[in-house]
Amino acid sequence: MKLRILYHGNCFDGVSSAAVFSKFYLAKINPDAEIFYTPTMHKAGNAFDREQFDGDENAIVDFKYCPDDRLDWWFDHHQSAFLSPEDEVHFRAGRSDKKFLDTDSKSCAEFIARIAEEKFGFKDESLSELIHWAHIIDGALYESPAQCVELRSPALKLMQVIEGEKNEKFVEEIIRALIVKSLDEVADSPEIQAKLQPILQRHWRTVELIKQKAAYSRGVVSFDLTADGIDGYNKFIPYFFYPETTYTVSLTQSLFRTKISVGSNPWSPRPRLHNIAEICERYGGGGHAVVGAVSLKPDELEKGEKYMREIIEELQFEN
Repeated sequence: MKLRILYHGNCFDGVSSAAVFSKFYLAKINPDAEIFYTPTMHKAGNAFDREQFDGDENAIVDFKYCPDDRLDWWFDHHQSAFLSPEDEVHFRAGRSDKKFLDTDSKSCAEFIARIAEEKFGFKDESLSELIHWAHIIDGALYESPAQCVELRSPALKLMQVIEGEKNEKFVEEIIRALIVKSLDEVADSPEIQAKLQPILQRHWRTVELIKQKAAYSRGVVSFDLTADGIDGYNKFIPYFFYPETTYTVSLTQSLFRTKISVGSNPWSPRPRLHNIAEICERYGGGGHAVVGAVSLKPDELEKGEKYMREIIEELQFEN
């Protein structure tokens, strides 16, 4: 029996969600299932490749809903969980006991664990540390910006590998390892440590680059990395250098998208006044109330610059 799991790619919570769901499925649904994994990334239109639903059962975790009859399981916690109103109608009308949404949950991994226990009687204490860190990382519940920029804990080092690794198969091996090993065992493995050193070097180069390029004005830090070949970065770096800011807006570019990232500072001295997901949704993106993004086509850099300016202007305080 083949189970296909689509998960949020290059995301600690996405990887954790895939691991938690896999362990639940093997324990409670089908111990003989052969599991295959597909990372799913936000891009212009956020369209799924329908050929990805090739399992006897198919699941999506930590990603938008897809109104496909071949989708059996779905777990998400994003405010922008639906690409269109029609998709939400499809979900609400289905009344499935295998598809779940909770926009109040800090992480999808902890949401899956809670549903698995409440509705299916599954609880595995070996997953507690992984779920704990998914809660902290995806919920941005760090003690300080320094904690998530300096990356001292094993979980945060593993997060950096997951976010920076381009080889899908290697990330898949991380998921499979998290099913049978503890978080610390996976993070301390020779395979992760070998990947970690160059990733940490890139991280610190990016820290310095953002320090040079970031500009602060009226509660918003902004920077453009499209000319630097950097398509992702630790989202807490701006707050490390600008603890007074409330928001951050950045522009990056990769082979498959131009991306505007919008975030809010958990330690800001001034409160967040905007729902970031709602702002991003107006440009075809989405996310949570505190963090979100807009994905455009790779060649839509000019449009990305325009949207970025508009978002910055909307977020800025009057003085």
